[in-house]
Amino acid sequence: MNRHGKVCLFMYGKVVSACLHGVDGKLVEVEVDLSNGLPQMMIVGLPDVAIKESMERVRAAIKNCGFTFPLQRITVNLAPADLRKEGSAFDLAIALGILKTSGQLPDEALNDTLIIGELALDGSVRSVPGVLSMIATAREQGIARVIVSTENAEEAAWIGGCDIRCVRHLGQFRRSEGNAEAAVAGGAEELNAGSMGSLAGSGVSSRPKTAASRETRKTEEDYADVNGQLHVKRALMISAAGMHNFILIGPPGTGKTMLAKRLPTILPPMSDSESLDVTKIYSASGKFADRRQLIRERPFRMPHHTISAGGLVGGGGIPKPGEVSLAHRGVLFLDELPEFSRVALEVLRQPMEDRFVTIGRARAVYRFPAHFLLASSMNPCPCGYWGAASDQQGCVCSPLKISRYRAKISGPLLDRIDLHVEVPRIEYKDLRGSQQPLSSAEMRAAVERAHEIQKRRYAEAGIMFNSELNGKKLREHVKLDLPSSQLLERSFAALGLSVRAHDRILKIARTIADLEGQSEIRADHVAEALQYRVLDKKINPQPLFG
Repeated sequence: MNRHGKVCLFMYGKVVSACLHGVDGKLVEVEVDLSNGLPQMMIVGLPDVAIKESMERVRAAIKNCGFTFPLQRITVNLAPADLRKEGSAFDLAIALGILKTSGQLPDEALNDTLIIGELALDGSVRSVPGVLSMIATAREQGIARVIVSTENAEEAAWIGGCDIRCVRHLGQFRRSEGNAEAAVAGGAEELNAGSMGSLAGSGVSSRPKTAASRETRKTEEDYADVNGQLHVKRALMISAAGMHNFILIGPPGTGKTMLAKRLPTILPPMSDSESLDVTKIYSASGKFADRRQLIRERPFRMPHHTISAGGLVGGGGIPKPGEVSLAHRGVLFLDELPEFSRVALEVLRQPMEDRFVTIGRARAVYRFPAHFLLASSMNPCPCGYWGAASDQQGCVCSPLKISRYRAKISGPLLDRIDLHVEVPRIEYKDLRGSQQPLSSAEMRAAVERAHEIQKRRYAEAGIMFNSELNGKKLREHVKLDLPSSQLLERSFAALGLSVRAHDRILKIARTIADLEGQSEIRADHVAEALQYRVLDKKINPQPLFG
């Protein structure tokens, strides 16, 4: 019998929840059917083990919150049925769907409402990853109200345009028949009494917050710690200003890793849209630690050289984001580049060009964003001392060893790296000199000025940095005068540059001009850009010993 005392052979109800597909949210209709038969519960629609186990969590939570668990045949369908689903985000939706279908909640109470949350056995509602992406999708598809756990409330509030309701316990839905609608709607009086309510009433803003102050940037590391290497700092300024890939090449102990690790201290700030995109990725990956604010610092990822290809670009039965996606809009630093496996390095070629990763599976294709700056370093040979001066430690590697070592970095991968920077040993007088080293604050000021120039220039183009120029946009925004064009023409043949290297030189020259506040690209800008490509020949082991 239902709550009106009528015998029912079957009952049907439906609520809306969501799951993750890669890092994007997908809406899922949770359909519940109650029919006569042996009491049992079945979940269909390609659920994973965690969703199948939700049967026991939902059963215990409903009983422990004072509701009646229907002693009927319960079928729960997660539609669309051909989309693989995983995680525990459907627990709350399944429980509320059963309560709605069995008449314990009003039929209209949960209409046009997205329901996300994991249930504990006592009915407590726990947080789940990926809430940002799920709510963003719901907003795009016209769902105006969202129910999440209080732990996800701050995170959910970053998506504007939705009425966010938070709930701590399934028992908060237990009201008298006359107040059940109010319990779900979350009126102010219900909230003040400690029940589910709107975020606005609980002191949590549902509007996107303003960007964090620049003073919040971590300052434990500073380029002032690095003495000398002024030409390397100059190259890193160019890299940060235009988001250009780079590789540092030099013997051990010259500061390659130290220089690369300080790159985040001079990167330009992220825009609100960039912050939201990065936060979505970390939320979907379960790595969003502080839900009270968006991620404002550009990511800096430094995986170990034993990482697999799947770890770099993502993978798994249901693929998860890899390091290239976790470095989205930030830096992926590969220290000692030749020590990474050849397979792992080669999978970087496609995301470095397309700025996204596509992973195909039998039932679905997943796409992950991967717009990152590749920072890398390497020694010139296995021992690290090839090319050292005669009064310094000499190289003990055979030509064959050096050739094999350098061959781990393929020509196509090297061609995608904009800046090739030599990091030599520094003299003692530079190490202990009295001259004040160039600091991160000075470098960052120059980078931000160049970034502002690029923002104004590309305001209508849909891009942010010079490194994103290609095709028609490159020809439109990078124009050379006659001396610059002649210099590049001579160098193109002399260095044996590829067309890709030619375009990257133009982008670097554009960034150098921006750093100097020049609207026109001069010959000296092209000359400086060319010096960062001469290693195209030197890194190739064949001419060195031929």
